[in-house]
Amino acid sequence: MTTSGDRRPIAARQLRASVAIANWLAAHRASPNGISIAGLAAGALAGLAFALTRELPDVARWLWLAGALLVQLRLLANMFDGMVALARGIASPVGELYNEIPDRLSDSAVLIGLGVAGGDWGLGALAALTAMATAYVRAVGKAAGAASDFGGPMAKQQRMFMVTIAALWLGLAPASLQQAIPAGELLRAVLLLIIVLAGLTAGRRLRHIATALREGRE
Repeated sequence: MTTSGDRRPIAARQLRASVAIANWLAAHRASPNGISIAGLAAGALAGLAFALTRELPDVARWLWLAGALLVQLRLLANMFDGMVALARGIASPVGELYNEIPDRLSDSAVLIGLGVAGGDWGLGALAALTAMATAYVRAVGKAAGAASDFGGPMAKQQRMFMVTIAALWLGLAPASLQQAIPAGELLRAVLLLIIVLAGLTAGRRLRHIATALREGRE
């Protein structure tokens, strides 16, 4: 994780509990890159838990809840890797790779797993590709000299919020309520919304980046 200040704005970083945890991890010499890898593991396990709901219906509720928790752990790891790097005053020469690549793999695992659970892995793969497009546009803009654009409407936090809400619904809602909207239809609707809004997000970021680059050369 780099310490350049070009970071995704996350309000939870300012919470006392978040700062205390980051300082505790730094005091125990936790590795920022190791935290990034832990986040990748959480994302991969979340995707696996979602995918297994289709094969193991008897324990599907527990798998949905486990997946929701793992998605949140993945996000926490994404937050704490940078906080720990800043608290320890270190910047790895490969920190950017550890910051970006596990994030993209985590997104793909979670969304493809959701697609498998909904009976359409291809839709999950398309959601993963559009999510990757938002990050690609941001990375290209940064490489071209623009500030990183983390804007929505379907950035990582929004994608994972939707996934978490769907998982909690399928894990906690009574069967009588879930019958109104079959799980497969709900998950396909969530993935379609992510695809459409992530595509819009990539387009908006590209437009903002192009404008910033043009203005910078005037």
